Amino acid sequence: MNTVAVLFLAYVILERLIELPIATRNTKRLIAAGGVEHSPGHYPLIVAVHALWIATMLWFGHDNPVSYVWLGVYAVLQVLRIYILGTLGKRWTTRIIVLRNEHRVTKGPFGFVPHPNYMLVIAEILVAPLVLGLWEVAAVFGALNAMVLTIRISAEERAWASR
Repeated sequence: MNTVAVLFLAYVILERLIELPIATRNTKRLIAAGGVEHSPGHYPLIVAVHALWIATMLWFGHDNPVSYVWLGVYAVLQVLRIYILGTLGKRWTTRIIVLRNEHRVTKGPFGFVPHPNYMLVIAEILVAPLVLGLWEVAAVFGALNAMVLTIRISAEERAWASR
């Protein structure tokens, strides 16, 4: 077992486990404020892709040597994650919740590129396996994630347009 690989995987898992209750709290608050969830049918697919991505990295990567270059790239992505989620604040959730009286966030990274949070997830799905030398996992889950995000972004755009 490679201790650094295991610590990296533990970080990835812990980060997601910390984020889930935050997303749940934000979702409940947004819905209580009159927010409407859009296209919830694709959500289990997102959860499945992410859970399988982590499980696959655990299975194949726990004993692999770590690429410190890719680990550095992943660390930079985590700084961007904090910036993006901090910009969204209480509006960040893992679901598509739209409040009728609010506009899309356009400050911070959202003023530069559309959907920076999804761009970050694309990068994480690709980079995390590369930290562990799992280019095949990066390729397979990069493709699966692209398919899911195509559905997700389309649903989110429709949700904002229907507002």
